This record gives sequence, structure tokens and C-alpha cells, in this order.
Amino acid sequence: MNKEIKIAIIGLGYVGLPLARLFATKYSVVGFDINQKRVDELMSGTDNTLEISDEVLQAVLLQKPSDKNGLYCSTSIADIKDCNYYIVTVPTPVDKNNRPILTPLIKASETVGTVLKKEDIVIYESTVYPGATEEDCIPVLEKVSGIKFNQDFYAGYSPERINPGDKEHTVEKILKVTSGSTTETGKKVDDLYKSVIIAGTHLAPTIKVAEASKVIENSQRDINIAFVNELAKIFNLLDINTNDVLEAAATKWNFLPFKPGLVGGHCIGVDPYYLAQKAEEHGYNPEIILAGRRLNDGMGNYVASEIVKCMIKKNIPVNNSKVLILGCTFKEDCPDVRNTKVVDLISALKDYGTNITIYDPWANEKEVMREYGLTCLKNLPNKKFDAVVLAVSHNKFKGIDFQSLKNNIAIVYDVKNFIDDKDVDGRL
Repeated sequence: MNKEIKIAIIGLGYVGLPLARLFATKYSVVGFDINQKRVDELMSGTDNTLEISDEVLQAVLLQKPSDKNGLYCSTSIADIKDCNYYIVTVPTPVDKNNRPILTPLIKASETVGTVLKKEDIVIYESTVYPGATEEDCIPVLEKVSGIKFNQDFYAGYSPERINPGDKEHTVEKILKVTSGSTTETGKKVDDLYKSVIIAGTHLAPTIKVAEASKVIENSQRDINIAFVNELAKIFNLLDINTNDVLEAAATKWNFLPFKPGLVGGHCIGVDPYYLAQKAEEHGYNPEIILAGRRLNDGMGNYVASEIVKCMIKKNIPVNNSKVLILGCTFKEDCPDVRNTKVVDLISALKDYGTNITIYDPWANEKEVMREYGLTCLKNLPNKKFDAVVLAVSHNKFKGIDFQSLKNNIAIVYDVKNFIDDKDVDGRL
């Protein structure tokens, strides 16, 4: 059976590469990406996203396309023409006005359409609003390929659940939702994933149900975090430690353990806008979803104002002060800086006239400069600062001597409730 299946993974980022590596343990897989540098890096046996170790990647790499099990990475469309399963894992971002950008998805569909054949199955993993696969992507496949959907070729949707930086909940250990454009296709898609996902699968009745299930997962988390962020604002006014309140409330068996913080990344900070867009197209204004987004999007400005208040209370001149930001990735212990809300915090602090230094041992300095125009240091600077702000709870920050980083009068502000009380002047 394995010899009959040849899989193309379209997009080799945080989602596509782990999936390609996993499928390559049982099938012939071609990883396709338009970024030649990324492909060259992977073919040399290294993953700079650090999702896959060099040893694990090299164990499945093939140096040329083959029908045997393994992974070959390429930028050539010719190398995927013999595949019969095409899995699209490209990003689905939003623009500056938080409107969904489907361009990567459409371009990937055009690429697949050029090689699509009868009986092929195209599976989408990119997070979208309900209906996007059949309403936006399928027409592109039909137009470019010249063949008919659900007559000549078929489709499926299986939302990604990758958690960047998480070495415990890896792709094969996370239960996978699957779906297909026909009953038979759904079974084929489910069987394909079931063959490598040890956590099991859940076959949804339709593609739209699978799409909706994914987009509400992250919308739910976003709303819950917005709630505790609002609690943090209230409790700060009441001079109550938010973390102490949450710990006390968590003693009840059904209390949900969410923490306040900056909400960024490629999923939670983006996906609710996809659902909101679809709701608005159908004449419904999603009040709770958008309220949660507004609150979370404003947390960078709020934290900056709290830091400045702490400085003023200690009579530290804010203008031209030196501020050290610890961490600029969107989450702890991974190099992913996509849609990181730390940049909102930095921008707000700069508006107060502060001089910012960023230290993050995980982040790629070139990527931070390219994406945000910010200089990020790989090594802890040997300087004194007027304010030290822990923005991301990297484990590597646990050994930092905060006193050695402070001027005679300085503050330490902890966004993540990560630092010992004795070192902290303020928390979110």
C-alpha cells in the first residue's frame, strides 16, 4: 500500500517540515518550498527552526527523488508531478488591517494545479475560515488543472496542531482532525494520517466542520487569555497580585488555568480574525471574538505604561532611560518571531523616549532585523540598565543575575510571572 502513495508537502516551515519528516518514515515524500535557501539548508541536514533535530532529519533525507520511503526537498515543480497526495501547509496571515491574506494559499493551489492528475487528493492544513477550501482553493485547482473536483480529483482538510518549540507534544502525539470532500475521500485521508499519528484521528463529517473546529480552538484560547488580561488590569488597580488570585481560583477542579500576557504568534493572534471575517460576510458582528482581540492587541501599550509607572515611582527619568528587553520571540524556548507582540511593547516604550536593548538567545538576529527592523543580541550585554523587562519566559533566563544588570536606581518588570519576588518591582 505504501508504494502506491507518494506525498508532496507544499511548504516546509514550522508545520510542513515536521509533517514531511513524519510521513517520510513510511512513505515517499517530496517537500516543496519556493525558498531555495530553506531547501538547501534542509538538504544539508539542518533545520534552523529547531523543530526537527539534525539527527532525526538526516535519518529520513534522500539525496534524489525516489519511490522508497524518505524525504527529498526541492523547489522544482517537476519533482512533485508524480505524487498523488498533495498536502498544503503554507501560512495564512492577516494584513495591517487584520484582514485575511489568502495569497500564499492561492499560490500554493496554483502550483498544485499545474501537476494535478485524475484520482489525486489535495489536503489543506492551513488555518482558514469555514468554506475557504471549497470556495477559494478548489476553483483555483480546477481552473489550473482543467479537471473536475469530486469527479477527477478530490480534497481533504486536516487542520495543523503544531505547537512550535514543544518537544513533548510533537505532531505524531497530537490527535488529528481529518475530513474529505466525499465519504470515500474522507476515509482515505483519515487512513493516511492514522498510519503515522499515534495519538489517533477524528474524522469530521465535512471539510467545513474541520475548518471551523480549528479556527475556534485558537479563538477560544484568545478569549480566555483576554479575560485574564482584563483581570490583571483590574487587580493592578486594586493592588492585588493577579497570580495569587489565579492560584487560589485554580484550586477549584473546573477552573481554567490561563495566564495573562502578550498574545502573538501565527495562530492565537491571527485565527480569530479569519472567523470574524466570515461572520461579517454573513451579516453577523462577532462581539466577543473581536473584543478579545482588541484587548489582547492592546496589551503591549498597557504593559509599557505599567513599566513607566514603576520607573516614575522610583524617580527614574523615563526619557533617554536604558531599558533591557529579555526575549522577543512570540513564546518561550523557540526561535519563532512571527507576529510577536513583544515588538508592540518595544514600540510603545520607544514612544516614551526610552533606549531599548533586546537580548534573546533563541531568536535569529537577521530575521528580527528583516521583519521588524530591530537589533537583537545573542549574548547578554555587560551593561547597566534603568529598567529590565522579562517579556518571554525562556528557560535560559533562569540563571540571570538581575541585580548585576541594574543601575543604582532601577526596576525589574516581569511580564510572565517568571522571576523570584525578591528581584521584581512590577508584574503584569
